[in-house]
Amino acid sequence: MKTNWKNIFIYLLVVLAILALISPMFQSELASKEIGFSEFLDLVEQGKVKDVTIAGDQLKGDLIDKSKFSSRALNYPNLVKDLRSKGVTIKVEAPVESNWLWNLAIQLLIPIAFFALLWWLIIRQAQNTNQQAIAFGRSKVKPQVGKTNVTFADVAGVDEAKEELHEIVDFLKNPAKFQALGAKMPKGLLLMGAPGTGKTLLARAIAGEAGVPFFSISGSDFVEMFVGVGASRVRSIFAEAKKQPPAIIFMDEIDAVGRHRGAGLGGGHDEREQTLNQLLVEMDGFDPKTNIIIIAATNRPDILDPALLRPGRFDRQVVLDKPDLKGREGIMAIHAKGKPLASDVNLNVVARRTPGFTGADLENVLNEAAILAARAEKKEVTMEEVEEAIDRVLAGPEKKSRVISDKEREIVAFHEVGHAVLSKVLSHADPVHKISILPRGMALGYTLQLPEQDKHLVSYGEALDQITVLMGGRVAEEIIFNEVTSGAHNDLERATDLAKKMVCEFGMSKLGPRTFGRKDRQIFLGRDIAEMKDYSEETADKIDEAIKGIVDLCFQRAKELLALNKDQMHLIAKALMTKETLENADLEQALAGLKGLTSNVPRPASDE
Repeated sequence: MKTNWKNIFIYLLVVLAILALISPMFQSELASKEIGFSEFLDLVEQGKVKDVTIAGDQLKGDLIDKSKFSSRALNYPNLVKDLRSKGVTIKVEAPVESNWLWNLAIQLLIPIAFFALLWWLIIRQAQNTNQQAIAFGRSKVKPQVGKTNVTFADVAGVDEAKEELHEIVDFLKNPAKFQALGAKMPKGLLLMGAPGTGKTLLARAIAGEAGVPFFSISGSDFVEMFVGVGASRVRSIFAEAKKQPPAIIFMDEIDAVGRHRGAGLGGGHDEREQTLNQLLVEMDGFDPKTNIIIIAATNRPDILDPALLRPGRFDRQVVLDKPDLKGREGIMAIHAKGKPLASDVNLNVVARRTPGFTGADLENVLNEAAILAARAEKKEVTMEEVEEAIDRVLAGPEKKSRVISDKEREIVAFHEVGHAVLSKVLSHADPVHKISILPRGMALGYTLQLPEQDKHLVSYGEALDQITVLMGGRVAEEIIFNEVTSGAHNDLERATDLAKKMVCEFGMSKLGPRTFGRKDRQIFLGRDIAEMKDYSEETADKIDEAIKGIVDLCFQRAKELLALNKDQMHLIAKALMTKETLENADLEQALAGLKGLTSNVPRPASDE
């Protein structure tokens, strides 16, 4: 650490000035009481003086009552005689000469120290202001080398992305192998994926694997209220990286500065666009031999400026999908480290129960399970806690304190039974895993369906069966109670949305294989705010008729199936109200013996 002797000298000067200022105060407090010479003689005569020290014409000493005194004696020859007659102890010292030079120095030191301190404070404030003005445009990051213990072994479920990044790390460690074959490493790599899929975790793994300077910064760090600061920080971080090649620059949430230019409010050239322009210039101006690679992450690649995505800038774009069954099992195996799992916890079963979960969701499930086990004073995390944690992530915590009347409880039971029965008898529907009438989150009950395998496509029959299952709750209420409630509002919303997609996006209707409607994206806001009609009013009426036809078809199918199993529904609802939750063997027994329609498979849209 460099010693700042100038500051130490200033501090010492200030301390001396303060001591010089307060020393007379202490001296005055410690000094003896000044008395007149006649009073002193009276005290001697009364025998109240214990001892006296004579230094020239100065007298000082102690009284019998232990108080101190001082006085002056001028040409009194009988002083010593009188003191001896009263038994006073006498001491003689040399006269103290006044040091006028020291007194003068003390008197000058105080104002000098005061003005020196004032000047130092003014100069220091001015220097700090200048330094802050200069440093304001500098990047806030520092290179990290080997400061993270995360490696590729700690990342699962994204094998293809790991392979791409392994290649990046290999190039940074051994560039000669690639250069010998004339290969040039990509200058930029863009990680794209939904929130929670592990983009930032992969960047940390790169830092742990590469062992090179790793500059990490968020896109929002470039954004300031002052014009030109963002561009200055871009120049700063690239300048720092070029000083320490090979290096990696990681920009998280790059969409904060990389949005499409010309999409600002009013279409103006704002500060964000200046930052983006500087970023484009820096990436394009890379020396191929500097061995600097920029990695960025975003979950909104659709709003990025095309200039960022062209070859020579972000040459490679790696998509991080939600993990499949094998990936989910691998992710949970990583997050299960350090957590004592009981023997009944099967991670493969848990992976099958969590389709669509991201890595962050799976980490949250195991963390919630550990918290629940600790709350129950258990030493291990059992499958019971894991199952409860999954339900918490899906639907929220149980609300056992919510008071529900017997009538509403019965309606909720038949509503959920309607969903479960249709899930069981429809061939394209996902199997039902659990039925519960215990309130969770905003729901009074829920039916949990789990697909047997990960799906990436939706067929016509699967879409119809999904809508039919969503209609099951409303239809069950109508059949059993001859009335309907507001409990199906979310089911109807989801069913209508899927039917609209079948007509307008999937081409699964009598209108033929075409799409309708073009979404108008306001890129600056980063969301869809309108849908442009690229069809006539006559076609709009046909779209409405097609959507209504699909919903009505599914409603009628649900009504026929539930009417066919009405007696069985009463038995299932009775068991559900008794046990509140049906799953595993109880659920299989309850759903056994249900009847289906002979024409269960729907006709293709072209035959309607």
